Amino acid sequence: MELRHLRCFVVLAEELHFTRAAERLHIEQSPLSRTIKELEDELGALLFDRDRRGTRLTQAGEVFLHDVQRLFSTLELARENVKAVSSGTLGILRIAVPRGCIDPRLSAFLARCREEVPEVEIRLIEVPLAEQLRGLRSGSFNMGFANTADVGDGIVAEPIWIDPLVVAVSTRHPLLVHKQVPLEDLIRYPLVMVDPRLFGQCNDELSRLLLTATGKAGVVEHVASMDMMLTLVAAGYGVGIANAARIGVCNRSDIVTRPFAAPNVIHTTYLLRPDSGTDAPPAIPLDRFIARLHAQTDD
Repeated sequence: MELRHLRCFVVLAEELHFTRAAERLHIEQSPLSRTIKELEDELGALLFDRDRRGTRLTQAGEVFLHDVQRLFSTLELARENVKAVSSGTLGILRIAVPRGCIDPRLSAFLARCREEVPEVEIRLIEVPLAEQLRGLRSGSFNMGFANTADVGDGIVAEPIWIDPLVVAVSTRHPLLVHKQVPLEDLIRYPLVMVDPRLFGQCNDELSRLLLTATGKAGVVEHVASMDMMLTLVAAGYGVGIANAARIGVCNRSDIVTRPFAAPNVIHTTYLLRPDSGTDAPPAIPLDRFIARLHAQTDD
């Protein structure tokens, strides 16, 4: 099995069309067909179903595609690490963060790392939660952050920042009569919340309280970022619920926040890392960076 076999397979799996795949690979269709046949013969399994309706991945093909993509990702990381080392650094530390919901404390952490460990290049990548988990398992990311500990096997989720949740409302909202918002008053209004498919369930306890109080989730809109949530809240579409540390740096004059009257309504940010730590390049001491995060939290 050669890399050319795998490249042809991935392109065909993406296109699911032999003519288009051959054009992308700058080869004729017949050599592509022979290459796929050679690969299937070596593996002893059909990777594609081909009939008059088109070309589709078989179940074996889907499994193989996942593994081959992980292989190419590892090869790309190896290439980048070699380039980094040859340019005078120890390697690259890749940190995955939730798209559209970056914690402001990351800036201080990154600045501290750049000052204390300048020989390591640090890259911050915004991705949805599902992609972050796949990358941590495959080695594409060395560490990450999430709003949930429900991350499955192979990943350690460690609480790193704990903040109160606050209610965000427009400047003329009726809830502003309360210095602390009671849950029974909050549930009278529709909610605007971040999409749990992108970020995970941000606060299980709050969700339980809302479900107990209403018998259903009163969400009028799921959004993909804090900015969109605040825009809808300011326009009067509903009430937002946000991490106090994150919303505190937004500086929106058309938004007012209030704490909850209920106790212990908190939001936890989790540090994610591969369970064994073996996916991190040997030259990069991941434990040192995690220790810096804890030191920053304790300061």
